[in-house]
Amino acid sequence: MKTWIKRSLIGLTAATVVFGGLTACGSRGDHARGWSDERITEVRGKAIEKISSKLDLNADQKAKLAVLADEMIASRKAFKGGSADPRADMKSLVAGDKFDRAKAQTLLDQKTQVVQGNGPKVLAAFGDFYDSLTPAQQQQVREKMDRRGHGWWGRG
Repeated sequence: MKTWIKRSLIGLTAATVVFGGLTACGSRGDHARGWSDERITEVRGKAIEKISSKLDLNADQKAKLAVLADEMIASRKAFKGGSADPRADMKSLVAGDKFDRAKAQTLLDQKTQVVQGNGPKVLAAFGDFYDSLTPAQQQQVREKMDRRGHGWWGRG
């Protein structure tokens, strides 16, 4: 077989694999619903219930967990910012023939300010929640954190 035919076939096969993989990644299943405020509230409630049952939290601990969840949601919203389409913001950085370094730096500065502004609130809420746990519950949290790659609380 001639060299140019081999190269063409290899290139065609590679392109098929790459584009096929991208197409498969494009079907996001349940994630395609997006993250509306209603869905965030739904997921927040489910997460609080699941964590509460796994750790056997009392009412005070559950309330502190709810405060932590609210702070994390508020921080996420602030980090996302007022942009209607964050992906478009990122795509605009490479829309021209040169990477828009000034705009990228501005976006980075905005995100850094949000993290610095909201981070202490999230840390305080996590500290309040963690400190309210019994030593046995704290041990459960540490064990869950040691289980890498299996999600925080597993599935089911």
